[in-house]
Amino acid sequence: MTVHISLNERHRKILQATVKHYIATAEPVGSKTLIDEYNFSVSSATIRNAMGKLEKAGFLYQPYTSAGRIPSDSGYRIYVDQLIAPENTVKSSFDRILNHSIKTVSGRYEILFQNITNILADLSGCIALITLPQIASNILYHLQLLRLTNDQIMLVMVVDNYQTESILLDSKQLKIPHDDNSLEMLDRELEILSNFLNHKLKGKSLTEISILDWGELSNEFLIYADFINTLLSKIKDNYRLSNNTNILTQGLSKLVQQPEFSHIEHIKTLLNLIEKEQDQLLPLVFNTQENKNSWQKVKITIGSENPLESMQFCSLISAYYYQGEYPAGSVGIIGPTRMAYEQAIALVEATADYLTTQLQNAEY
Repeated sequence: MTVHISLNERHRKILQATVKHYIATAEPVGSKTLIDEYNFSVSSATIRNAMGKLEKAGFLYQPYTSAGRIPSDSGYRIYVDQLIAPENTVKSSFDRILNHSIKTVSGRYEILFQNITNILADLSGCIALITLPQIASNILYHLQLLRLTNDQIMLVMVVDNYQTESILLDSKQLKIPHDDNSLEMLDRELEILSNFLNHKLKGKSLTEISILDWGELSNEFLIYADFINTLLSKIKDNYRLSNNTNILTQGLSKLVQQPEFSHIEHIKTLLNLIEKEQDQLLPLVFNTQENKNSWQKVKITIGSENPLESMQFCSLISAYYYQGEYPAGSVGIIGPTRMAYEQAIALVEATADYLTTQLQNAEY
């Protein structure tokens, strides 16, 4: 959740310096440190007063009495949204490292993606996550609605490599009266609707189909509106269930060196999430049901903003990489909330851009 509050220039500079110093040192920050290291041309009392106001606003807090301040999740959110810009020099350097270190092997994208995951973990010092691309079983070649019984219809979809997907539907949702004497009418309506759907959907990816919004239909097909919306919902559910995306991970050994992860329970929690609960982790990094307008953005989730309790002491930065216009997978970094956000954002962006380019230029 983004925090919106008006900060004057002094508050912004003091918050920025406090967050930067805490990220670098993991030590609570006092007014004297800010004066000595950040060239503030005001008194220590003025800085203490400003830090007190930032604390009352919920952006800083004292871990214990008489200590300096450290950023809260809300403080990091202001820092990320308003006080930083991704480091273009990091992106350029990372691009050079990838282009020098990685050689694409046609047909073996698992090797390519694992190598990139390793490099991302090394450079970020955090857990790197990359989902393997959803390339196979993606493009719809043909579909057919078939009557199984009086009450059941099967949707059969033929996709890449002539694999098939099938979904059961309730024929009553067609709202066409039928009984044993009108099954021919039902079959005829199913054929008409199959032809309509093939015309609209053939050649589209399952990802694209799963996010279509058919709020408007021609008069000829208005009678099918509820059925088509139900069918679309079933395709979405079926796509989610069959979307057995593997998440490549690397870097847990580097993260345990951070002071935030000195508690063994934190390590156990993350290890369990990565090794045994990827079904919970996947929607956080690769959710194609999101609004299409959000696809282009790097997503940053800080501490308590994470929906999973097991990640509420971490930050997650992720971005999609693309095959054509649609997301094929995701790149992510999990680290402490005390993360070098400028660098992490730049690394995630650069990795996502690199993988998009690889998918455009190579055949897997």
